Amino acid sequence: MLDLLNPYFWAVSLRNYLYDRGLIRACDFKVPVVSVGNLSVGGSGKSSLVIYLARELSKDFRVCILSRGYGRKTRGTFLLSRWGELAGSWQEGGDEPYMMARLLKGVSVVVDENRCRGADFAIRELEPEVILLDDGFQHRRIHRDLNILLLRKRDLEDRLLPFGRLREPLGEIKRADVIVLSYTELEEWNLQRVEKPVFKLRRKGWKILNSLSGEELKGLEGLEFVAFAGLGDNRQFFESLKRLGVRLKRAISLLDHYDYRNFHLSEGELYITTLKDMVKLKPSENLYWLDFEVEVEGLIEMVKGVIIDRLKGR
Repeated sequence: MLDLLNPYFWAVSLRNYLYDRGLIRACDFKVPVVSVGNLSVGGSGKSSLVIYLARELSKDFRVCILSRGYGRKTRGTFLLSRWGELAGSWQEGGDEPYMMARLLKGVSVVVDENRCRGADFAIRELEPEVILLDDGFQHRRIHRDLNILLLRKRDLEDRLLPFGRLREPLGEIKRADVIVLSYTELEEWNLQRVEKPVFKLRRKGWKILNSLSGEELKGLEGLEFVAFAGLGDNRQFFESLKRLGVRLKRAISLLDHYDYRNFHLSEGELYITTLKDMVKLKPSENLYWLDFEVEVEGLIEMVKGVIIDRLKGR
């Protein structure tokens, strides 16, 4: 009932209605497009899932990630990496695409606020076999062959912007082809009464790595860290550190996509952050970042099947 009084609800609903009825047409390409997105404002593990999919799919296909490049200093189409070779900075491509470009060998990353234009550029210049659409659930302008939606447990009890963190009403779950439940290693949960394939994202293989040497920190005894992060949901980062036994002297919660222009590390302190934040800072002996692997049992096989079917039929 409260949503009916929210102007944002009516704006989103009208836009979705126009797409659903075909009154706004989406651009379509011969290359398979797999979208990864969510309903809430950040903090659901989109980047982790995109990296996981890109790494696994690149074993069999030429993969290009297409992202908006939120917060970047450039406009238009920008080629951030060509098959693993960096061609720009995080300021030019955005922090999350840059993080992906640094991690992924053999994968290209293109950023463009106009996804259709970016996809057209990628296909002409890179000739990928698969396009991974990063944060694509709300970007309906581009057709996708598979629509993957990440959900957090708290999303089911949240409210629409500006009163909550949801970008769309929960009813739009119906548009997803596949649902992935986030961070189930923190709390086991299930989605009821949904007739769609549901998978669970778990993080594992946790490591604390030094930003300067890249070496893994083997022991935590006697160590105390200042933790900081600029994520969509910093709380889950701090909770993960505590579960791993990392003693925190202080936890600094920054705005999502924080640029770190006025952030300085103090000598004599140990700092720990995320990879997304670390790539925007100068490497230092007293700066560490939390690394992990992602596991989504059964998902990659399903995605590969959709891609193969589309490639056969194009």
